[in-house]
Amino acid sequence: MVSSWQTRKLGTSKKIIVRPNIKFIFIGEWFLTTKVVFLDRDGVINKEVGYLHRIKDFKFIPGVFDACNYFLSLGYQIIVVTNQSGISRGLYKEGDFNILNKWMLEEFQQKGVNILNVFFCPHGPNDSCNCRKPKPGLFLDAMEKYDIDMSKSWMIGDKEADIEAANNAGISQTIIVRSGHKINEEKTKASFIIDSIPDAKRLLK
Repeated sequence: MVSSWQTRKLGTSKKIIVRPNIKFIFIGEWFLTTKVVFLDRDGVINKEVGYLHRIKDFKFIPGVFDACNYFLSLGYQIIVVTNQSGISRGLYKEGDFNILNKWMLEEFQQKGVNILNVFFCPHGPNDSCNCRKPKPGLFLDAMEKYDIDMSKSWMIGDKEADIEAANNAGISQTIIVRSGHKINEEKTKASFIIDSIPDAKRLLK
């Protein structure tokens, strides 16, 4: 645990973990401290560009900053979970992703949005990893690091793999957007279908 955490005993067997400025959700004997809106990147935050890795090609989806500020106002944290197989395919390097990611986070910060973290998978579809969506590894890593209550969290993605990964990680509240890849609206397992991320404001309360 991080050093800023304190452990307090409840009776003789129960404990609570206390961290400054964090609101707790009590479930059973344990506190889960964080609810999150998970966002895919390409097609949700920015316009879909095949194997995007250059700042000049990055175009934010209109209304994304306002939507994220709204999520934060409801007490959600925001985490980005993104497949980046272009690294494995040799189309760009992890360093290129890091440069673009740093720029994106700075743009969000300038709009008053603090993204808690970005989790990415650099592997390709033929690699044996647990992090490439629809596998839930990115979500589970985030849950372990930030004590996330998945039952109160959301996923917003533009592909069925995003929805499946969220479901596999215990997230039932899911949204798929039309602003990225073409989706099969009749077969999607998403809870809701919307045009783009600003429309999520009427779903999250």
